[in-house]
Amino acid sequence: MIELTAAEVAAATDGTLHGADGAVVTGPVVVDSRQVTSGALFVALPGEHVDGHDFAVGAVRDGAALVLAARPLDGVPTVVVDDVQVALGELARAVLARLRAQGEVRVVAVTGSMGKTTTKDLLGQLLTPEVGEDAIVVPTGSFNNEIGLPLTVLRADAGTRLLVLEMGADRPGNIAELTRLAPPDVGVVLAVGTAHLGQFGDVETIARTKGEMAEGVLPGGTVVLNVDDSRVAAMASRAADGAEVVTFGTISAADVRAVDVTVDGGRAAFTLTHGAATAPVALRLVGAHHVTNALAAATAALRLGVPLDVVAERLGRATPLSPHRMAVTDRPDGVTIVDDAYNANPDSVRAALRTLAVMAGRTRRSVAVLGEMLELGESSRVEHDAVGRLAVRLNVKLLVVVGEGAYHVHEGAQQEGSWGEESLFVPDLDAARAVLADELRAGDVVLVKASHGSGLWRLADELVEVGA
Repeated sequence: MIELTAAEVAAATDGTLHGADGAVVTGPVVVDSRQVTSGALFVALPGEHVDGHDFAVGAVRDGAALVLAARPLDGVPTVVVDDVQVALGELARAVLARLRAQGEVRVVAVTGSMGKTTTKDLLGQLLTPEVGEDAIVVPTGSFNNEIGLPLTVLRADAGTRLLVLEMGADRPGNIAELTRLAPPDVGVVLAVGTAHLGQFGDVETIARTKGEMAEGVLPGGTVVLNVDDSRVAAMASRAADGAEVVTFGTISAADVRAVDVTVDGGRAAFTLTHGAATAPVALRLVGAHHVTNALAAATAALRLGVPLDVVAERLGRATPLSPHRMAVTDRPDGVTIVDDAYNANPDSVRAALRTLAVMAGRTRRSVAVLGEMLELGESSRVEHDAVGRLAVRLNVKLLVVVGEGAYHVHEGAQQEGSWGEESLFVPDLDAARAVLADELRAGDVVLVKASHGSGLWRLADELVEVGA
């Protein structure tokens, strides 16, 4: 975070000062009062269960220099704004504009229905050696919404040269707003899937929303598109004036390609090609779908000047950084846990099930522990049913379906021909825990997958810890 006076914060957010004359922000911008350090700006966001305003006095006591709030607070140096969340975004926008005017900071942004966080993590590992750890900002986890993205931007300072951002969407206009706050020099679109289908209504609306990334790239910037996905490829026509379109994929039309793709033990290898240049890549990430993420990160890195052979070498060394995303743990008792429980949509669940089948092969027992895929709207029953049917077709040996919201996975498996105890439905985490304690044995490969809100990630944590 750059140093800002209270007056500068007020100007950026269209706010008014209350008891804040002379206050200067020299520390981080935080929304959690427990993260306050000396000189911090505490953003008092109203929440569904707690109100940040209730913690403002304590934040100042712990060292916060200033509070961004929706109302004056007695004894607290405050910038008062109409909408705290909107003001946070405007502050980030103003700070990034100042940094761009003073230096050479470039923004790389990633969106898509799946793979955003992994691609963001790969970009961090490809680009950090180029500028050094102190000159790049990469968010941890999935800081990809109207709160997380501004907080990431506000971590940048005068020494920042690269800012890697993840942009998510749960309604039309989300990506347009995020690119307004942080216009990308390089904007990447991975895929159009069925995540948040309940809010969007149909896949075409999702595609229109993801395509807002192409429209938001700066003039002279680069739009990076996945031509293996026809809906993404069509976004080329929406590229902002003056922006160049560069494509990636496995088809011959792609500018950056993966050819001769193979998968061994769930990990993919391929030849990375760009023009006449080629280099071998062997990913450490588990799942053939990571080829798309690796190509996206590679294409962005190439546009930022990293040589192809260096990109390939760094991709081969890249590891999972964010929790609960195809994290593989081999337990001492011979059970392998594949923890992909951070989030789920129909596309990502299908990819995870295929990876499970490949990892188990013919010699190990495949076990899928699946919870609800949230935010699917009217398509929820059909999509859960289809997942259950796919599990049977992939010959998953034991399917454990957890929670009422996921029941139709079990129903689909039964309709597809699962019989006996190949597919089990349990009502909650406690029941799932009991089943797995009895069922798991050495050699099993266990996938845990569900939307974050289902809470199945807690069970994944427990399974990983067994015998640790």
